Amino acid sequence: MSDEEKMQENINRTTSKHALRQIHAIVEQENKNNAENARALHWLLRFGWVILLLFGAILAHLMGVF
Repeated sequence: MSDEEKMQENINRTTSKHALRQIHAIVEQENKNNAENARALHWLLRFGWVILLLFGAILAHLMGVF
């Protein structure tokens, strides 16, 4: 293997590592965003029905049912 081939192989390897690091950073950011969305959805499902009941009670009060 000549020096030029070794140099080209090192360049390719370095470029590949850099690309993989960039892809890893993108995937980590997407995973973080997905986790935040899942957490928000969890709390919405957990307490959304309470908010819906309160909204219904306020609406009923304004309509004169209570």
